[in-house]
Amino acid sequence: MAPPTSSQSRPGRTLLLLLALILAMGATIALQKAFVPKFGLDLAGGTTVTLSPVTTTGKAPPSESIDRAITIIRARVNGQGLSDAEVARANDNIVISIPGVGQQEALKLVSTTAELRMRQVLAAASAKEQPAQMPTAAPTPSGSASPGAAASAGASATPNAGATPAGRALSSALTAPTPSPTARHANAATGQHANGATGRKHGARGAGAKASPTPTPSASPSAAPSAQASDDPLAGQDTSGIEPALLDQFRKIDCTAKNRGQGAQDDPSKQIVACSDDGTVRYILDKAAVQGTEISGAQAGTDPTTGEWIVQVNFKSKGASQFADITRRITSLPAPRNQLANVLDGVVVVAPTIEEAIPGGSARISGNFNQTSATELADQLKYGSLPLKFRQSEVTSVSSTLGQDQLRGGLISGAFGLLIVVIYLLLYYRGLGLIGVASLIVATVVTYSIVTILSHNAGFRLSLPHIIGLVVSIGITADSFIVYFERIRDEIKEGRRTLRSAVEVAWRRARRTILVADAVMFIAAIVLFFLAVGGVAGFAFAMGLTTLIDILVVFLFTKPLMAVAARMRFFAKGHKLSGLDAERMGRTSPAEQTMQEA
Repeated sequence: MAPPTSSQSRPGRTLLLLLALILAMGATIALQKAFVPKFGLDLAGGTTVTLSPVTTTGKAPPSESIDRAITIIRARVNGQGLSDAEVARANDNIVISIPGVGQQEALKLVSTTAELRMRQVLAAASAKEQPAQMPTAAPTPSGSASPGAAASAGASATPNAGATPAGRALSSALTAPTPSPTARHANAATGQHANGATGRKHGARGAGAKASPTPTPSASPSAAPSAQASDDPLAGQDTSGIEPALLDQFRKIDCTAKNRGQGAQDDPSKQIVACSDDGTVRYILDKAAVQGTEISGAQAGTDPTTGEWIVQVNFKSKGASQFADITRRITSLPAPRNQLANVLDGVVVVAPTIEEAIPGGSARISGNFNQTSATELADQLKYGSLPLKFRQSEVTSVSSTLGQDQLRGGLISGAFGLLIVVIYLLLYYRGLGLIGVASLIVATVVTYSIVTILSHNAGFRLSLPHIIGLVVSIGITADSFIVYFERIRDEIKEGRRTLRSAVEVAWRRARRTILVADAVMFIAAIVLFFLAVGGVAGFAFAMGLTTLIDILVVFLFTKPLMAVAARMRFFAKGHKLSGLDAERMGRTSPAEQTMQEA
């Protein structure tokens, strides 16, 4: 037989490429020690929480609001990955089923309103005094804070950065000013952190905001709160334009109460009184200048200069204009009215000083974030705010006993179906059937590897609908190489081609049929996935995934392996067990046509 040419050695390189791909996936699984995929709610159990809407009137909420909340919650859950979570409506309640254990963060994500509003600060003061505690002195870095900055802290307690709930910017040491007309707040740093006697300061700024390394040193240098500050937190502050009822509410508000305002629905068209996230500062805030509905996207990332985690917020066209207008209007006002508070669920996340107008349609929220809290806040803002406030009326654990029994039955039926396909291939195609069986084995290995990797890196959880979709895919994969085998046999039956040429000509004709059939299947899977929910969407995902794997296996394994087999005397000479023998072909053995190449 003549030595193979460069073109004839390509099947070997293609098979090596597939082998490298399988080894890479295997190495990923081994490094992550993720040998078994995670299971969904029906196979692993999980948590079911029932959310009941709370309205100010006590009446049932509009049906449209419930439907919108379901859509937003479902988007948030899917944003955490292909977690197989289920969101359904039960009368006026929303039932959320989340697989696995340790899902408290996800439950918090779906049950908060996450409505961001940007409001101008009209007045600010420290929260009601706690039992006296002397502030811990710390050395002031050169050029980062002045004695006046420490003075503005009053007698606030030493901050605890770890006490902030997940999903909020950690407002550690948002220290309050001594309420004099010219006092600056410790949280007036525009997006720049500084460590001084008052603790860690933070802020949020938009693109182009001018950082102020030190607060204006005009605050009283006293380290202890003045008697005037204890008597009236509004003493010396400009109260013009503030609704009278809010002044009394501001004096009485208790920012130390547990769950102070989280999930509260503040009216964007009214002035409000609110507390900082860590409970150290109280504010009077103007009507909302920019609402969360004007946010087009939010991403968590790190500041390239400081390395701290931030949340980048992008606005729609209207929101960008509103943001530019409010920052332009307040930049020249005296403190604290030159601060723009970011209010999330009725709580002030951060209230930075605005030193110049910020056009461009984007801003960023910075604070004492870590990766988890920054990502969670970005997801809340990105997927929208709930139109209602909800309370968790019931939380129960879900058993996986029934699912395990169904899994066992599904695996048995899948193995039985696979066995029937293998027997059929061997009986009908004989030697060619071995290539078909090898293709099924490779498809199984690739499918399991991809499912395992997705499970541990993209939140994918294997459920019964997924398994059904994977079992059905056995027929899809078998159908592809059966089409190819029949094309080869047709070419040989015509008697004008050798096996080698028949393999190549048949492939050009078969691949068109295979691609069209898989394209139809994949389009159907996409449509079903986006239009359906729950188990049906899981089935569609599995079907679409295995359709892509089928194309991968047929192009990178079945066809190259068939090209290699065509060089073997067993197939080329039409052995009786090859599936290409003369009797089965109904013509003279193809061996006579390949003698020239022997």
